Amino acid sequence: MSVMKTCLAAALSLMTLASVAAADDFKLVSNQRIACGRGLAPGKLNTATCRSYAYVFNTKTSEFARCQVTLALTRDNKEVINVQADGNCVKKPRIFDTDSNYSFDATETEPPNTNSFFGPGGFAAWASDNTKQKVRGCITIASGLGTDVSKCVDMTFQ
Repeated sequence: MSVMKTCLAAALSLMTLASVAAADDFKLVSNQRIACGRGLAPGKLNTATCRSYAYVFNTKTSEFARCQVTLALTRDNKEVINVQADGNCVKKPRIFDTDSNYSFDATETEPPNTNSFFGPGGFAAWASDNTKQKVRGCITIASGLGTDVSKCVDMTFQ
């Protein structure tokens, strides 16, 4: 009976180790951006709004989430009147169809009225397979018609 318990305990330990080894690994991409804008409101009020974006990447499945945090501060000439902050992450589809060991980076376009043609702009995401020479670049931009346009291209090596 004790041999059976020992074997069962050993089997459970191996299953636990296997599930930990196969677990997804999430990484925060190191290329965060921040953009701020100012506006004047009636009554000599100043409002500053800052947004920052970051990406969380699943290194096993190549799924990622785009996260945004926003802070808006309103003040007059003497004091801060109002501060508001919010944020969320939006899950995006996986870049590669199969599981492997991937690396990822992303960057945002600048705010509207600089190099963004259609409004809020977009982002570029790059992913590579750490086990072979495989790289995919993806660009997503706002179409100005309510839906984003997104395309990915597999890189060739010459």
